[in-house]
Amino acid sequence: WIENDKMDSLFEKLCSSSPKAQANRVDTRALVEMLISQRPSLCNVHGNGPMLLSDISENAKTHAVNMGIDEAGRGPVLGPMTYGAAFWAPCDEDAIPRGFHDSKALSPEVRSKLFDKTMQTPQLGFVLRVLHASEISRNMLRQEPYNLNAMSHDAAISMIRAVLDAGVKIDTCFVDTVGVADHYRTHLERVFGGHGIQFVVESKADAKYPTCSAASVVAKVARDRMMETFQFTEPHYEADLDFGSGYPSDPKCKTWLEKNLQENVFCFPDLVRFSWGPTKKALEQQVACEWEGDEEEEEEKKESQGIKRQALQMQAFMGKTKIKQKRKRSAYFETKGLSSVTVFHHG
Repeated sequence: WIENDKMDSLFEKLCSSSPKAQANRVDTRALVEMLISQRPSLCNVHGNGPMLLSDISENAKTHAVNMGIDEAGRGPVLGPMTYGAAFWAPCDEDAIPRGFHDSKALSPEVRSKLFDKTMQTPQLGFVLRVLHASEISRNMLRQEPYNLNAMSHDAAISMIRAVLDAGVKIDTCFVDTVGVADHYRTHLERVFGGHGIQFVVESKADAKYPTCSAASVVAKVARDRMMETFQFTEPHYEADLDFGSGYPSDPKCKTWLEKNLQENVFCFPDLVRFSWGPTKKALEQQVACEWEGDEEEEEEKKESQGIKRQALQMQAFMGKTKIKQKRKRSAYFETKGLSSVTVFHHG
């Protein structure tokens, strides 16, 4: 267990936009364990969550690598979404553990063993990006929403950039698509134009390409272990972790949400994604909050409209224009598709 001040310092480095590669596999494993077992205070309130770049093998420093990217935990209402990337030089192929497939199709035991082998294989480089529920909620609930697809794309871009910044040349990057594959590939090619990277963006890429499968295992197992030992950041908060899959349709998850709606204002602990539909519905039944900032914005809007109205009235008085005010129709007429009748036909 790492002391808080040292942990915060390490997490501050991991939460930077361009983390440095670790010196060796021992340091890499220690930081992975820290990410799984402890929580960073920094990303709970602002900025990005942690991103860890492993140590890099000698062959990966001197030979172009193949890279794969996949995510885990996109749909649950509870916990983080994790993004994984895996890469290695083709000449290191024989050192890479066998058995990588789509992590969802593997048993938990097989996934766990492959993850542990990954941690023990210095020829297999990887990146782990964690988007905690607090980061997802904060992004999706802001005035101009930053949706999950955009977060996913940016997470992948940041991982590729971290590997490039570490001096690694990427030959081919396989990406399990989020959204329309062709659009995503075009976006990546535009962002990384000039680096000579061939992007292969496909649905179910994690079941087709070894590097993508390895990335899937890194993301899935890291998230599973975080959820098994989740550390709440709320002081003195205690709750069981028997929430099933964490998906809104899971009866265990529904029961957990009902049982842990313990507070009328803040409602749930930071394990919960406040931007998900079931959470929003639960919050509607709690104490309504009126924010002073919202009131100020409304007053500024009214003041602006008043100034425009006065300007129009002055122009009309001076004979420069005529005021044309169109009365807003009732929403009832809009929803029913009704319009005004101006001509009557007699039968």
